[in-house]
Amino acid sequence: MSFSASDRLNEGAAVTGGTDGREDFDVTTVDMPQAGRKEWIALAVLALPTLLVSMDLSVLNLALPHLSEDLHANSVEQLWIIDSYGFVVAAFLITMGTLGDRIGRRKVLLIGAAAFGIASTVAAFSTSTPMLITARVLMGVAGATLAPSTLALIVNMFYRNPKQMGAAIGVWVSAFMGGLALGPVVGGVMLQFFWWGSVFLLSVPIMVVLLIAGPLLLPEFSNPEAKRLDPLSVLLSLAGLMPIIYGIKELAQNGWSLVPALAIVIGVVLGAVFVVRQRTLEDPLMDLRLFGHRQVSAALVINIFGAVVGGGTIFVVNVWLQAVEGLSPLKAGLLMMPSGAAMVITAMSAPAIARKIRPAYVIAAGLTVAAIGYLVLTQVGSDGGLALVITGVTITSAGSGPQAALTTNLILAASPQERSGAAASLSETCGQLGIALGAGVMGAIATAVYGANLADPLPAGTPQSAHESVIGALTAAKDLPSDSANALLRTAHDAFTSSLTAVCVISTVVLLGLAAIAAIMLRHVGVTSNAPAEAEASDAGEPSVQPAG
Repeated sequence: MSFSASDRLNEGAAVTGGTDGREDFDVTTVDMPQAGRKEWIALAVLALPTLLVSMDLSVLNLALPHLSEDLHANSVEQLWIIDSYGFVVAAFLITMGTLGDRIGRRKVLLIGAAAFGIASTVAAFSTSTPMLITARVLMGVAGATLAPSTLALIVNMFYRNPKQMGAAIGVWVSAFMGGLALGPVVGGVMLQFFWWGSVFLLSVPIMVVLLIAGPLLLPEFSNPEAKRLDPLSVLLSLAGLMPIIYGIKELAQNGWSLVPALAIVIGVVLGAVFVVRQRTLEDPLMDLRLFGHRQVSAALVINIFGAVVGGGTIFVVNVWLQAVEGLSPLKAGLLMMPSGAAMVITAMSAPAIARKIRPAYVIAAGLTVAAIGYLVLTQVGSDGGLALVITGVTITSAGSGPQAALTTNLILAASPQERSGAAASLSETCGQLGIALGAGVMGAIATAVYGANLADPLPAGTPQSAHESVIGALTAAKDLPSDSANALLRTAHDAFTSSLTAVCVISTVVLLGLAAIAAIMLRHVGVTSNAPAEAEASDAGEPSVQPAG
C-alpha cells in the first residue's frame, strides 16, 4: 500500500492554485473521511509513552545533583548518566521502527512498554554509577520502540484526513513538550519527599495503563509485503553509529586524542558499508530515497541541530538554577513550567497556522524567536538573573514549538504509509541523537568554559572535583571552612555563569542558521503542508520518495 499525494486527492482533497504558480492542497474545501471517537481516544493513549519519555529526560536533569552526590559520580559519569539513554535510543530507533513495520507496530510498542517499566525499576534501585548507566542503556533499547511506533500508528489512524493528521501530530509533539514541562514539577515533588530513585518509578504506572488500554484501543498494522529484517543491516547500523557517537562525545569532553578520532573514522566506514548494502536490498532497513527528497532532508537537518541546541541548553540551565541560584528541584521545576506551556501552545497552533502561511516561514520565524530567547539568556549574571533566565527560556521554548511540530509532520507526510514506522524512526533518530549530543557537546563546552574561568588559586584544601564541575564545587564546599567555602562558591558560580553565556551564544548562531535553511529549503512546500511535497517535488525534478509496493 502506498501513501502519496494522489492518494490523498482520491480521498477528497481539493487542489487550488498556489501563490507561486504551483498547486497547493486545500484540505478545507471538501469533506474528507473523519477520524472517530475511538481514534482520538487511542491518540490519548499514544500520548502516554510520549509524555513519559520526555518526562524522564527532564526529571533526570533535576535529579542529577542528588544522585551524583549519593553515587559519587564524577563529571564524565554524570554526562554518561544523562547521555547513555539518548544515545542508545538513537542507535536502535531505525531498527525498532522498521521492526514495527514488519511484525506489527502495536506489538512492538507494548513489548517496549513492558521492558521500559522493568528497566526503570532497576534504575530506581541502582546502588552504583555503573549499575545506573547500565539500566539507562536498557531503558534506551526499550524506549527506542516507543516513538516510531506511536507516530506510525498516528499515521495509520489519521492518514485519510491530512488536516486531522496534522492536528494529531501536533498533539503528539505537545505531549512530548508537556512532559518536559510536567517532569520537573512532578520530579521536584518526588525529590522533595523521596530519594532520587523515585523519579524513575514514575514510568511504571504509565506503562501499566498503556499495556491495559493499548490492546483495546490501538489498531495493529504491519506491512504484509515486508521481507524479514536483515540482521547484517541491523548490525551495521549499530556498529556505524555507536563509534561515531563515542568519538564525538570524547573529543568534545576531553579534546583531541587518537582513540576517539579513530572511532569516528571506523564509524564512518561502517556507515558507508551500511549505505551500500541498503542500496542493494529489495526491502532495506532504511529507505535512502527519503534523503533525496528536499523536504525530508531539510526537516531532518533542522530536527537534529535544533535538538542539539535545545537538549544541551536545557541541561545547562537546569544545573544553573540549582547550583548557582540554589533552588530546590521543586522550585526549579515550577519556574520552568511557563516555558513548557509556551512550547505546547505554539506546537499545537503551528499546524493550523501552516494552513495559512507556508511552513517554511512559520518554522523560520519560530527559530528566529528562539534565537532571541538565547540572546536574553546571555545577559544573565551570577549575582542575580533568575527573571532573565525564565524569560529567555520561555521565549526560546515558544519559538521552538512550530519547528518541533511541523518538521515531524513534513517528514511523515512525504513518506508512504507502509514505511511510516521507518520514517518516524528516522525523524526520532535525529531528534533523540540531537538531544543526547546536545547534553554531551554543550555539557562538555560548559565544562571547558567553567574550568577556563575558574579563579586560580582556589582556597587551600579544595579537592580536584571542584575543578571539574560546579556540582563538584558545591560538594567540596561542604567540607571547607566557612570563608573558604564562600570564596569557592563565588568563583564557581561566576565560572558556570560564563558557561551558560557561551552555550547560549553558540545556540543563537545555530538557530539563526537553521532559520535560513528552513526559509530556503522548504519554501516550495504549500501552505497545507500535509501532502503537497511529493507533487511539488516531482514538478521541481526531485526524486520520488515512493518505494515499490
